[in-house]
Amino acid sequence: MVQAMVRIKERTNRVLNVLKAKYDLRDKSEAIDIMAEQYEENILEPELRPEYIKKLEKIRKGKYIKYNSIEELRKVTK
Repeated sequence: MVQAMVRIKERTNRVLNVLKAKYDLRDKSEAIDIMAEQYEENILEPELRPEYIKKLEKIRKGKYIKYNSIEELRKVTK
């Protein structure tokens, strides 16, 4: 666990106090943890990097051979 001394605005302090009360937390550090988790879920996770989307599109456009079984695949690769 990392300890940090931070300066926050009065409004931020009020928000942390509200979160602390809402989730019945012991201290503001737990409120900050919840804020970080919610930020990660809502802001960071849903978006994919543009270069990854391009790579996926390129893979989807590729030519594929359909095999009905592993044995059929093994016959072709021998």
